[in-house]
Amino acid sequence: MAALLLALHVVTVIGFTLRILLRDDLSPQARLAWFIILAVLPYVGGIVYFLFGEIDLGSRANRRHGEVFDQIRAKASHLMGTPDATERLIDPLYRTAFRYAGSINGFHTVAGNRAELMADAAATQAHLIADIEAAQSHVHLLYYIWLEDRTGTDVARALIRAAQRGVTCRAMADGLGSRALIRSPLWQQMKDAGVKMAVALPMDKPLRTMLTSRIDLRNHRKITVIDGKITYCGSRNAADPEFSIKARFAPWVDIMLRLEGAIVAQNELLFLSDWMQATGENLDGFTLASNPIEGGFPALVMGDGPTERRSATPQLFSALIGCAEKELTLSTPYFVPDATVLDALCSAAHRGVAVTLIFPKLNDSWIVAAVSRSYYRRLLSAGCMIHEFKDGLLHAKTLVVDAKVTLVGSSNLDLRSFDLNYENNIVLQDEGVTRAVRDRQRDYIARSDPVTLDLVAAWPRHRRIWNNVIATIGPVL
Repeated sequence: MAALLLALHVVTVIGFTLRILLRDDLSPQARLAWFIILAVLPYVGGIVYFLFGEIDLGSRANRRHGEVFDQIRAKASHLMGTPDATERLIDPLYRTAFRYAGSINGFHTVAGNRAELMADAAATQAHLIADIEAAQSHVHLLYYIWLEDRTGTDVARALIRAAQRGVTCRAMADGLGSRALIRSPLWQQMKDAGVKMAVALPMDKPLRTMLTSRIDLRNHRKITVIDGKITYCGSRNAADPEFSIKARFAPWVDIMLRLEGAIVAQNELLFLSDWMQATGENLDGFTLASNPIEGGFPALVMGDGPTERRSATPQLFSALIGCAEKELTLSTPYFVPDATVLDALCSAAHRGVAVTLIFPKLNDSWIVAAVSRSYYRRLLSAGCMIHEFKDGLLHAKTLVVDAKVTLVGSSNLDLRSFDLNYENNIVLQDEGVTRAVRDRQRDYIARSDPVTLDLVAAWPRHRRIWNNVIATIGPVL
């Protein structure tokens, strides 16, 4: 019996080791993490790898994604922008980053946009509901987390009223993040009122999902488009700041831009790519138009996900960081960088860029908190400044470069956003909008505790060991 168990152990370890070594898409750190797990816990590790090791939605999803974007390029390329616009509209210092962003989905720089930074969650909700109430043609919504709380219910009720007066409403929510709402009477009420509903990456067949894909590949996007003229982009889900499912970390502090102009059509195409993937519909049934604003700033949409090329998001962040000449300020709730992003941040600080990083002091993920802090010493030694926000969970994902370029959206600086989630972001060049976002970042800093190199050096050994152990197996977690 012992010999049989030993043989099974050896076969399991060798089998999964060969599979890991045959994968060209894994980083050395990820390979090492899996080797450690399989060596220490071969049977459990084998099951975990089977469930979570591969980053693939399956051949059917990949094929459908290709078909969807073939349709978009064939029928709506005039809304996607052109590479030459980047050369005309973007400051030479930042062109390489905008070029790279355009290479991800084919959404290139478009001129004629304006944006308003929402003051807070209440202002965002008031504007959003008012825009839905004023809609005349259609409303498109996609949320990762849509709760049946005050915010989520108010959005649903506004959609119901819009549908009842003849506005075409399409609403989509992630099958895991919004699972409670999808099973609720409110979801059915929206359907009964005529709102067209879809579930992104549904959880109705978990066994098939486990056998053919991964349960934790999710649609993390937050997209709102109204009449093809208004769009919202940022970190906010359809949920109260009190965030009832994780109330002890509240309030959740988000950032949202309300945008108009040519960028709206790009965000709508990104929404429709998800809608078509989920419903099987094609692009023929949708009316699309660009509505540029005279004198507006240039911007582009970037969407990433497991059906796009690997490492697109960290490479984009690294490109933007590499463009910085004077200052760079970044906020994210989940900081688990890959080597590309970490090296870019340290390199920027070494060459004299004022690099400021803002993270939550209390994180809802103990894993992320430990991994993030394992990088503090290296970042601080390079000259980066770190601040830990103490007035709730800072959920805002922002990047400001040289008071000229801004990125906002759904992407965190962690391996989940880099590899597993569908994400949406907008990159723009405008001093006015960037100033507003930078002022908001300064407010975050004012409500934060600074982290110094002396403070990190004083951490007890057991804390440093814990952080580094979790960071070592972080690619698996």
